[in-house]
Amino acid sequence: MALPTSIRERPRRTAIRAARVFDGHVMTDGPTTVLIDGSSITAVVSGHVEPENAELVDLAGATVMPGLIDTHVHLCFDASPDPVATLAERDDDAARTAMTAAARTALAGGVTTLRDLGDRTYLSLGLRTPDPAPVQPLPRILAAGPPITTLAGHCHFLGGAIADDPRAMRAAVRERAERGCDVIKVMSSGGVMTPGSRQEEAQFTREVLTAAVDEAHRCGLPLTAHAHGTSAIADCVAAGVDGMEHVSFWTTEGVEAPEHLLAAITERRIVVGMTVGMAPAPDHVPPPEIVARLPLILATLRGLVERGAVVVAGTDAGIAPPKPHDVLRTALGQLAEVGIGPLEALRVATTGAARVVGLADRVGRIAAGFEADLLIVDGDPLADPEAIHRILAVYARGVRV
Repeated sequence: MALPTSIRERPRRTAIRAARVFDGHVMTDGPTTVLIDGSSITAVVSGHVEPENAELVDLAGATVMPGLIDTHVHLCFDASPDPVATLAERDDDAARTAMTAAARTALAGGVTTLRDLGDRTYLSLGLRTPDPAPVQPLPRILAAGPPITTLAGHCHFLGGAIADDPRAMRAAVRERAERGCDVIKVMSSGGVMTPGSRQEEAQFTREVLTAAVDEAHRCGLPLTAHAHGTSAIADCVAAGVDGMEHVSFWTTEGVEAPEHLLAAITERRIVVGMTVGMAPAPDHVPPPEIVARLPLILATLRGLVERGAVVVAGTDAGIAPPKPHDVLRTALGQLAEVGIGPLEALRVATTGAARVVGLADRVGRIAAGFEADLLIVDGDPLADPEAIHRILAVYARGVRV
């Protein structure tokens, strides 16, 4: 017999006691209670209150903070030594199963929202969690579908290859909009995972990139571009992209970041998706050209941060052994290398990322009316950076994981 409506639809009420709260902007020390009703936060109360008809979760010494937001992941890649070959061996059903497991890994690591910037055959769209969250929720997923690339271009094996032509580009953008993608991803330069592709080489002409941006905006979608090479970055800036991923200013000989491009990126508020976060992987040896350029890339990113550019942390999770799908926590401490301190790092991965992915009114905050996406850790992550890894609980839309 079905339960009465009044019982079946009764919302879940939870009161979480903690020693402190990072609300997405500031860290507040002192006993605090966060009240959850169903999938939403209803109040943040100073002191340890005991509301009626609520499950009490008492976590002495803990910090409650918003769930983390990873702005660049690939659920279809499994963080193995050869994720491209592994994916090629899987049919769609097997890939979907592996992607679900990857999403759950991210969620268990505190990532309650992620942006998948490249899958195969739109598989990530089918993983987006409906409201309300199921008993075993996944992170909130924003999906780009197969990244748009040139014929034989970077990541062409994901199914998004088109001719370098404005009409073909507009059609590709419309297809993604019609399928319900949340963001458009374009490969404006080559990349290391695709044989025959080079980071310093631009893939699409400036005219075609401009058509991509125009069509994406006409469809009401933001566009972010994979952009390593300096020439590709220049084309993206001229085309008016909303964001760029990596932004390494890669050239044949090294790294070249012209002053006028740094100024334009900052002034036009083009989002810089910094590729950060590395988990220990002793057997993984990065390509020597990356090792040689890394200090210069970090110096360029530091310069953008000092200028006040809009930056977010996108891990590129899945592409290699140091990039498991829960790697975002490691990025918080590593952001110090580009001049971002502990408090600002937390903001970058919560409120800042929420603004960039278009969810600032729903996630990234511990405040009344926001989704109950929570990461609760043992200790104070500002005083003890290792505390971010001591996870006590994760909540996704009010459901404890």
